[in-house]
Amino acid sequence: MTPDAPPATPRRLDPRSVALMAVRKLPSMVFGIPLIATMSATGRVWLVVLALAAAIVSLGALWLRWRSFTYAIGADDITITQGILTTNRRSIPLDRIQDVSIERRPLARLFGVATVRLETGAGETDEGVLDAVSLAEAERIRALIRSPRTATATPDIAQPAPERTIFAMDARRLAQMGAFGFSLVWLAAIGAAVQALGNFFDYDRDQIERTIGAAPDIAAHWMSLLTVAATLLAVLIAGVIAGFVRTVLTQYGFRLTLADGRFRRIRGLLTRTEVVVGIARIQLALVERGIVSGRLGWASLRFQTLGGSNDAGGRQDMAPFARPPEIAAIVTAAGLPAFDPQPLRPVAPGHVLRSALTHAGLPLVAILAAGIVFPPALFGLLLLPIPVGAALLARRHHRYVLVGDSLQVAHGVLAQCEWTVPRDAVQAVTLSRTWLQRRLDLVTVRVDTAGARGLHRPDVVDIAPAAAARLAADLIVTKMKWETERDSDVASVHAPLTEPTDERTFS
Repeated sequence: MTPDAPPATPRRLDPRSVALMAVRKLPSMVFGIPLIATMSATGRVWLVVLALAAAIVSLGALWLRWRSFTYAIGADDITITQGILTTNRRSIPLDRIQDVSIERRPLARLFGVATVRLETGAGETDEGVLDAVSLAEAERIRALIRSPRTATATPDIAQPAPERTIFAMDARRLAQMGAFGFSLVWLAAIGAAVQALGNFFDYDRDQIERTIGAAPDIAAHWMSLLTVAATLLAVLIAGVIAGFVRTVLTQYGFRLTLADGRFRRIRGLLTRTEVVVGIARIQLALVERGIVSGRLGWASLRFQTLGGSNDAGGRQDMAPFARPPEIAAIVTAAGLPAFDPQPLRPVAPGHVLRSALTHAGLPLVAILAAGIVFPPALFGLLLLPIPVGAALLARRHHRYVLVGDSLQVAHGVLAQCEWTVPRDAVQAVTLSRTWLQRRLDLVTVRVDTAGARGLHRPDVVDIAPAAAARLAADLIVTKMKWETERDSDVASVHAPLTEPTDERTFS
């Protein structure tokens, strides 16, 4: 805090948060109802008395928790103090806060409050959570954190800058996205439910024989086929409906606006979330195309930011269901180069052999071993062209190029991913080789950026060692340090944040 700045006034959460926390605890009290029903009248009275006493104590604890929780936004930091017996005081510098999101779950919307989450990028969890404050207070907090110097003078008035909408999803777009929302996860869940309710799909064979005197076996056979077909159709329809409902709940009212170098994303039907993404915090862009929707010209856009995200994969959803021109407009607004597939170069030819051996090696051994005992099992060798063909297609679609100041990488055969990584955002480059890659003289280049989470990374798999070294050298624009480990045969190139950004020398 600057010497001339007045001390920040501590504030408490909205008083309605006490009632909100009490309502959240109500489900845990439902389990005691069966116990009360099985007791005698006298026992019920005493149990009710004890329950009321416990409720009073619980409400008192919630009130003490509310009263002991304060927060204060100063010129340089936000201080959060909490604790009844043991007091914890956390100070978060404002310049370390990467994202400020406002979330309103159904109960919070009912009580007219919101949850403010502060993300600093220090880990996968939020560094500060204010649950719950009024919606006006949430807007004020975000305004203060965004521009602390100008907003401090008028702390009670938030002055949002003019915003322009660059992407939105109407009801038609939402329905189109919901049509592709079916997944194997939903199929497994629905299939388990159908299995649990399997008695509802049984038929009475004796009734069929009494009703149809002739050919009861034929009737039973056709009845079995119809039952299976009806079950599969019901599972398919239920999966589509469930995927559509999930899409509506999460993406309803999706709107992405841009103002003052920040994206603002609003979405959700029951749980309404509002997230602000600063353009300066964006580390990479990821475009994903589904197996079916991608062939029809639809794709999704995600940004990885310094502060991470609570979205799937740790990346912010910027356009979950969009056309290529819409995605290109958002990427351009973020100051990132457009993905250009023309200059992409393929990985090494050895990628085909390595991929084929990785996916078909164990099945080949199993088939040969089984063929010794059961010769017809050798017919399984006829399936080996499948992984070989898949390896050929994988190399065809796995391409990369370092063009200008960004690395562009493409992965995937059926479901495809396209990364655009600014060179300035690269934090570390790791060159690794497995046992098989060493035999084939191949190297994998792993690229790490700040806030990276999830499985999908912009890695370049299976290129020649010389090409890997050149790519690593070109990616790191600061002074680099090579660290070689003989046991794992891994070389890491780290980019210290404090080093100047115009050096390209190895040390």
